[in-house]
Amino acid sequence: MKKIEIFDPAMCCSTGVCGPSIDPELMRMATVINALKEKGIIIKRHGLSSEPQDFISNKVISDIIQEEGADILPITLLDGEIAKTKSYPTNEELSKWLNIEINTKPARKSGSCGCGPKGCC
Repeated sequence: MKKIEIFDPAMCCSTGVCGPSIDPELMRMATVINALKEKGIIIKRHGLSSEPQDFISNKVISDIIQEEGADILPITLLDGEIAKTKSYPTNEELSKWLNIEINTKPARKSGSCGCGPKGCC
């Protein structure tokens, strides 16, 4: 099974809901990561603010940050090798790397719009 690690830049939280405005890309990543974990995929995020030792102890990450600076973040590793830098992987990229379909929308019952017990909104 493939292993994905994402090394985030310094920020207050990984979901993007703690600042003055919500970052939709961080929300997307949080949702996708939860969906992947539910499928048993090994995926880990490391935050520069909260886990700086992870950046130092990983030679691949430490070397590229020393060469390129923190502007290279976020960095995504796929099985320990750099798969993407400077932006988060798209759902399509993750699907291709993992050879799975990524569905982050809640499942709906057949014949129902999912709005509630009285039918569609």
